[in-house]
Amino acid sequence: MLDQIFDSLHFHLSIEASIVLLILVFLEAVLSADNAIALAAIAQGLDNKKLERQALNIGLVVAYVLRITLLLTATEVQKFWQFELLGAAYLLWLVFQHFTSAESENDHHHGPRFTSLWQAIPVIAFTDLAFSLDSVTTAIAVSQEKWLVLTGTTIGIITLRFMAGLFIRWLDEFENLEDAGYITVSLVGLRLLLKVINDNLVPPEWLMITAIALILTWGFSKRTVTETPQIEPEKSEVTK
Repeated sequence: MLDQIFDSLHFHLSIEASIVLLILVFLEAVLSADNAIALAAIAQGLDNKKLERQALNIGLVVAYVLRITLLLTATEVQKFWQFELLGAAYLLWLVFQHFTSAESENDHHHGPRFTSLWQAIPVIAFTDLAFSLDSVTTAIAVSQEKWLVLTGTTIGIITLRFMAGLFIRWLDEFENLEDAGYITVSLVGLRLLLKVINDNLVPPEWLMITAIALILTWGFSKRTVTETPQIEPEKSEVTK
């Protein structure tokens, strides 16, 4: 009888854990779209596609370590509003830098240019950490089980790498996508700033997701026009 009770309890706990894990992964995927665009745009500061992929891979490994550290110390970190203020200032600085910098000659990329792989990696890692300051509260609110949160974070970082890889390609295909991505970054920065000023001013999660979805829809609305070289028709020989 006791065995049946314990087996039933274990079954229900497993079902509950699976549902919570799915929710955490879903939240990571939804809330990381703007993060993925920002990381992809930063990686484009390298002029080599191979280096872009390496920067994302190594940068996100470092970001993963920083995320885990943040989650394990979240209770203490949340006591200090200065962390959120620094995160907000960093994200808003990225947005300011993007919209005030000149486009490169060869493409419409704004923002910093990197001369080496190791210049881009810390920027990618700390950008992800700034985004994580906004999502860590949501993750902990969903579940107090740290192993579930850590598992969701692990799957989330893998999802983020996949999404960033897609966005690197899409940034070249859609003219407004990079600007749309940085507008969503500004929303996250402003949200963190409002948390510092007054938590009651923070917009609900559904409103943020709706706003991000609308902005990204605009970002995908216009394809980049590429000029194709005109081929002159061959002159036909005049036969007598």
